[in-house]
Parts: sequence; structure tokens; C-alpha cells
Amino acid sequence: MDKTYQPESIETRWYQRWEADNRFAPSGAGTPFAMMIPPPNVTGSLHMGHAFQDTIMDTLARYKRMQGNNTLWQIGTDHAGIATQMLVERKLAAEQGKTRHDLGRDAFLDKVWEWKEESGGHITRQLRRMGASVDWSRERFTMDDGFYKAVQEVFVRLHEDDLIYRGKRLVNWDPTLHTAISDLEVENRDRQGSFWHFRYPLADGVKTDDGRDYLVVATTRPETLLGDTGVAVNPEDPRYASLVGKFIELPLVGRRIPIVADEHADMDKGSGCVKITPAHDFNDYEVGKRQNHLLINVFSQDATVLERAEIYNLKGQPQPDEDARLPAKYAGLDRFEARKLIVDDMDAAGLLQEVEAVNNTLPFGDRSGDIIEPLLTDQWFVAVEELARPAIKAVEDGDIEFVPKNYENMYFSWMRDLQDWCISRQLWWGHRIPAWYDESGNVYVARTEAEAREKHNIAADVTLTQDDDVLDTWFSSALWTFATLGWPEQTEELATFHPTNVLVTGFDIIFFWVARMIMMTLKFTGEVPFKTVYVHGLVRDAQGNKMSKSKGNVLDPIDLIDGISLDELVEKRTGNMMQPQKAKAIAKATRAEFKDGIEPHGTDALRFTFLSQATTGRDIKFDMSRLDGYRNFCNKLWNASRYVLMNADGEDCGADGGEVTLSLADRWILSALQKTIAQLTRHIDNYRFDHASQALYDFVWNEYCDWYLELSKPVLWDEAASESAKRGTRQTLVRVLEAVLRLAHPMMPFISEEIWQRVAPLAGTLSDAQAGEGSSIMAQPWPEADEGLIDDAAARDIDWLKGVIVAVRNVRAEMNIAPGKQIDALLTKGGAEDAARLEQNRPFLMKLAKLSSATWLDNPDDAPLSATQLVGNMEVLVPMAGLIDKDAELARLDKEIAKQDKQIEGIEKKLGNENFTAKAPAAVVEKERSKLAEVRAARALLEEQRQKMATL
Repeated sequence: MDKTYQPESIETRWYQRWEADNRFAPSGAGTPFAMMIPPPNVTGSLHMGHAFQDTIMDTLARYKRMQGNNTLWQIGTDHAGIATQMLVERKLAAEQGKTRHDLGRDAFLDKVWEWKEESGGHITRQLRRMGASVDWSRERFTMDDGFYKAVQEVFVRLHEDDLIYRGKRLVNWDPTLHTAISDLEVENRDRQGSFWHFRYPLADGVKTDDGRDYLVVATTRPETLLGDTGVAVNPEDPRYASLVGKFIELPLVGRRIPIVADEHADMDKGSGCVKITPAHDFNDYEVGKRQNHLLINVFSQDATVLERAEIYNLKGQPQPDEDARLPAKYAGLDRFEARKLIVDDMDAAGLLQEVEAVNNTLPFGDRSGDIIEPLLTDQWFVAVEELARPAIKAVEDGDIEFVPKNYENMYFSWMRDLQDWCISRQLWWGHRIPAWYDESGNVYVARTEAEAREKHNIAADVTLTQDDDVLDTWFSSALWTFATLGWPEQTEELATFHPTNVLVTGFDIIFFWVARMIMMTLKFTGEVPFKTVYVHGLVRDAQGNKMSKSKGNVLDPIDLIDGISLDELVEKRTGNMMQPQKAKAIAKATRAEFKDGIEPHGTDALRFTFLSQATTGRDIKFDMSRLDGYRNFCNKLWNASRYVLMNADGEDCGADGGEVTLSLADRWILSALQKTIAQLTRHIDNYRFDHASQALYDFVWNEYCDWYLELSKPVLWDEAASESAKRGTRQTLVRVLEAVLRLAHPMMPFISEEIWQRVAPLAGTLSDAQAGEGSSIMAQPWPEADEGLIDDAAARDIDWLKGVIVAVRNVRAEMNIAPGKQIDALLTKGGAEDAARLEQNRPFLMKLAKLSSATWLDNPDDAPLSATQLVGNMEVLVPMAGLIDKDAELARLDKEIAKQDKQIEGIEKKLGNENFTAKAPAAVVEKERSKLAEVRAARALLEEQRQKMATL
């Protein structure tokens, strides 16, 4: 092995080898275990959330393979409708100065596919860099032929079951992209705004109880005034009870609109009167439905004011007999230009009462950056009520379990308050709606045009035109667990791997993806899509802030793996930023945080850092110091392995038989290993990756490296030690390390494979089929705990030995005695068992504590002046003559005595408090009394030492 651990020299090499050897494919034997990757966008790059999530999934996949499961980790990417179309449109504009409309739909889609083939694999290459052991031979894409067939099939069947319909409904509309978008694609941002209070004149000479001929309504969107259909007051509000059923003369428009009673109006907010605009506000739309109002749309798809309003009833049917006139002066104006003019006109008419400054939360499109407009448009919808019932029941009955369980409540709250799902998008890239229209506007849903003609007996000379819209990407990804396995064909993969075992996902898409997968999968397969949903938190920066480009606190996982210079990191965080001052501030903060850039850490260190923080369901604060610490852990494992190989390679390790004698240290470490195996297995089974990684870390660093390797030296380096003892220690060294590497492999795949290749042949634990060229740790069994090797007596003896060694080391540190200086030690005041342990473990003790002698002292009074440490009831004495600075030691003892006095004073005060002794449980009081006795005894010992020291 190389002297130093260089992850960059091994990681790519091993991944290429695994992939070439088809190590990631299901074995075909054992109990099936299947897991679906949440499909990343084909346009995407790996971010910290991806890296965290994929580390958890890969740990599970590798663990299950080693347990002998027939393991499938399904890979695939999402076509990402809006993101991909925007990317290719920008590329087209930059390179050819053209728009998609210049090319036409078919030619533009050819360009998209061309981009996908050339550049769409960036994120999958990064997944390889993270060590993701997905089955690349089964890679799917949500627009591939098989998936397209599944999507068409689901749409047609849902339509046949009256669960898909087309209607005019209010949606989130992006005026820049000209498409409906989902709630997940809306970013709510805080902005400074205004609250305009307008006077709406009462019609027909009606007046309020206090004699006013108007009502005051307040709005943050004056431009929607043009589409008002009423003014609502609370039915419990006595101020306006007499006005319900009367009318308002709508300013600037002249339309008579009713005053209605509706609980949406808040009596304690403003005047208690609310304008109702059902075609331009989601809350108002619900009021409009309750009050049976018309829907008056006043905006175009560009969010400009129409020349004439579009008026519909609540079924979305046009109402041509209604008065659709709008003021001509606003026609064609952008909504915000119209806002300014409407406010000016209201003011000029004496109808602007006041303007109030407020903080608004405005919806922005996450792709376009434009303010989203609630707009009445023709869209396709899934009626979800019938689909939701079995999906709710599946979780209620325990067929699907959430980990942590509290996320079931979030799931239920969404599922029991569902609105019909808008599934159409006004894009070109995506699954085109399988619906055709004749010249009269009649719609025919079918898998193909030919099927539509045959199914509905449409003559060949009748022109049919396919719907221009495409499906929401969440629609296709809702079919992910079964469509990736070949549905609607009844494939062997579907029979073997469905339902899948576990879904690993973030809480933010429980509704958008998880819930919809459950609904769709139950509907079309009769099975749940997965049995467990493991919900992880979000990755935040060290201060707990969400990582975002605008904040300049994003970390690229590949940079953490391979390293990046400070200048490159600054450029990455500030490049293309439009605000120079903000860019300057981010650059300054970055230079302060990363003074020398980011050094290479390797994939294993990053993965282990993620796992160490993978507490169930909680967000994690990513701290670079943790990453540095786990890089050191990799170095520790590497150096420990080099020590093992230096002492075992080419030596007799007992693999071919021969007498083997195990030392106390050998028996102890084998016992500790069994307990660690059991802990790790239990923690991973319970999705406690943080506990699993900690158990591995503690065993490797604290027990195997810090203690056992040191305890092996007295045996291996003692010429008087028997060959069977040396053989036993070599065998234990390599067998424990080989098992550790298998335990580490799911979490740290690269370093474990690299070391295992060198250690495994020495361990003698491989079958003939597993040994030799082409073998891999991936194909080895997960270790199983052997209860027969658990040796509690050995553990107690080692704890005693550790205690004595640490006691001597503490004396060295306190007395400033050089670590390499040979010193004498006396053990006294213990029992016969302590004396026996000294004789049995003298070689270990002499070597590791750097002692020139270790003597049992029957009579403590015979001890010379010594520094003292306690190990249980036993005293470890280091004679001080010639070793210490008397004055410094007296000062140290005085400090320790003062500390004991303070502790004694505190306990005596507590025991002297009648409230405590009378009210506290007897066991608690007794514990305090025992503690007081112990501290007093320790103080007496220190005082005795001081007196002796003073006479030295």
C-alpha cells in the first residue's frame, strides 16, 4: 500500500472496475430488495441534497447486496419539462439567434433530443463520482419509448374512468413562459408593497348605518378591480348586515356587483369589506363558487389587460350575453402599468382613501423569475378524491410506513384536503396530451390518432388536431416505481421487484411526488409502490441557512471531493451575479471562510460526513470541520491497515492451520467486534445511519487503532512470545480488519475495497469462488455477530489494563514527564484480582505505559512519595523522587484540593436543604450522600499526598 491515502488515485479506478464487472445488477438470487432513485432532472448538476440522499440510498443498496438480497437500485432521469425547454431555447438564441417558434415544434424537439444525447448525462456522471451503485444497464428516462407508452396508457384509462377531465380553472400562470406551473415551482418572496384603500360607491341611493354612501375595500392588486364580481362582508358583522343583498357601482367599470355575506371577510381586518375577483385570486375563486358568481377574466396570457373581458360560469362555459366591456384606456397595458393608471384614476375620482405600506409575500416562477398570475385557463385535471381514499388507507393500515412516523401526519393533512390536480402544461417538451380535436372543438382521447378515429368512428376526411399541451412532469414521475419495471407489460422485473421496499426522499415532495405515486400505483397495479418512506432533512450551511446561489453559500459536493482553489470557488459563487455589491460581499465572506480554498477530501470522507449527520427527518448543518475530521478517519484506517500488512503480509496468519493462541487483547477485540457488528446491523435496519457511522468510528478509532494495535505490539515484537501467540495475534489483526472493511463498505466503498484486496487473502475467510482475480468486497457477505466470541471477562480485564495505562499517562502529563522516559509504577489498595491482573498483563503494561518496573505493593504505607491515580479502588502510584518539580506539584495538589473543597461544599449545601432531603426520592438523596463520601475520601488522599510532598 502507498504510504499515504490518496483517494483520487483509487476512486475512479474502482468505480470503472465495478461497472465493467456488472457489480450493480441484481444477483438473481435471494430475497428481492428494490429501491427507486428519485429521478434527478436531466438538466441538473449534483447538489448537496442529491449527494446526501444518494449516499443514504447507496449505503442501503450495498448493505442489502452483502446480506444476500437480490438487489435492484433503479436509476433514471426526469425530462424536466420547463427547465429543459428553457435551456435549449437559450442555447438556440445564443448560437443561432432564433426562437423555438422560428424552428417549429418538431424541429425544436429534435434540438432538445440532440442536447439530451450530448449534454444530458452530466448528473449521472456525477452520481458515479459519488460511488452510487445503481444498475446502469436498466437506466430509464421519463421520455423513453417504454415510459411514453406507460404514460399514454395511464392517461387514457383515467379518462375512461372519468378521473381525467378538461375544464377552465384557476391555475398558477407564468406570464413569461406562458404555461401553468405547479405549487412546487412557485417561490414565495417577501417584498415591500402597498395596500390601497378604495371607496366603492353604493348603488341605488343606499347608505351605510353611519350615513356613508360607499364601502371601503383594501387591495394589494388594484389592477384586478376590473374583474370584481362582488364585495364580501362577514355574516356576523353588524355594521353591514343591512347591506347584504344590495349593490355596489364598480368604479371605472360601471358594473353593478352585489354585496354578499361570506366568512372569508375578516371583521377585524381593515374595514371588514373584501373585494371578490374569482378569476384572479384562489381564495376569491372559492368565495365565487359559494356565492355562485360569474368568472370575469380581464388578463391575457401575457398578463396584459384585455380589450373585452372573458366571462364564464362556474362550469367554465362562456357567457356571451353578459356585459364584457372594459375601459378602453387600459387595453393592452401590462398589469403593473395598468395598476398605476387605475390608482391614479381612482385618486382623481376621489375614491382613493389611503395608501398603506405593507410587506407582501409575492409568488414568483422559480424558472422565469416573473410574478405568477392566478389565471383562468383551459387545462386538464385529475379528479383526485377517488384516488386519494385507498392512498390514505394504505398508510392508515400500515401497508406503507413513514420513517420518522410523524411525517404520516403531514401526508394525511395534505391528502384529506386535496384539490383536483392540474396536469397540463403549455410547453413543447414533454408527454403530449393524447387527445385530438375536430374542427368543431369536440375532443377525443386515445392512445393514437388512429385509435381515436376507430374508437369514435371518425371519417378519414375529418381533420383531427392533437392537443398542443404536454403533461406535468409530476404526472409521468408518479408512475416511476412500476413504469420503470416495464408496465403496462407484465414483465418478470415487475413481478420480482414490485412493490419496492423503500423510498428515500425529502419531506418537501411528500405531496408532489410521494402521495401521487401512491395514488397512481395503487390504481394501476393494485399494490403499494413501496413499503417504507424514509424521509431525510435538508442540507443547510454551517449556520443553518438554506443553501442557495443568491446567498452565495452553495457547496458543490464534487468540489469537496476533488478540492477547488479559492479563486475558482469565489468565481463559482459570484459569476454571472447581476448585483455587484452583493457579489463583492459574497466574495469577501467566501475568502474569509475558505482562506486556502477547499482541499481534496475524497468521496468516502464526504459520504461518512453525510451519514454521521443523518438523524431521522432533521435538517443537517454541514460543517467543514466534520469533513476534515472524517478525512482524518480515512487516513487512520489507511495507516492502521499498513501496520497490519507490515506485520502480517508474508507471515503465518493461521490461514493454513497450526496452533493458535489468543492473547487477552485478541479475545477482547474479537468480542468487541461482535458487539459492533450487532450494533451496526440494528442501526442500519432502523435507518439510523448516524448511529451506525458512530458505532463504526468508535470501534475503528478508539478500540481497534488506539488500543488493539498497540496491544498487539508486545506479542509481535517480543522474541520470547511463542509462535502460536504471534500467529494468533496476526490472525486476529487481519480477520478483524477484514470484517471492519466489510462493515465499512456500504458507507465508505472505495477505501474499503482498496484495502480489502490486500487484506482478504491473508484473512483466510474467503471461499475459493470468492478469492483470486476479479474478486470484490461488494460480493462478500455482511458480517454476522458470533455470540460464542463475546468475552465479557476479557472486556473487564482490558478495561482494567486501559485504566492503569491511562492513569500512568495522566501522571506523565500532569508531572510533565517525557512520554518516552521509563518510569516505575506501584499498584496498591486493590484486591487479589487486581494483583493477578498485574501478573497476567505485565508485558502489555510495561510496553504501553513505558514502565521500567510494575510492582504490587501489599502495604500502602510502605509507598514512597508518589503521584497517585485511582483505578476503581486501586491506586496507581508513580514515585516522584527525581521526577518532578516539588513546588509545581504542591501547587497542582493545592488546586485539586480546592476543587474538591468546592464540590464538597456544594453537596453539603444540597443535603443541608430541607426542601431537597424531604421532597427528593430517597434513592436520589442517598446517591448524593454516597457522592459526598467519595469526594471526601478523594480529598483526604490528596491531602495525604500533599503532606508527603512537602517533606520530599
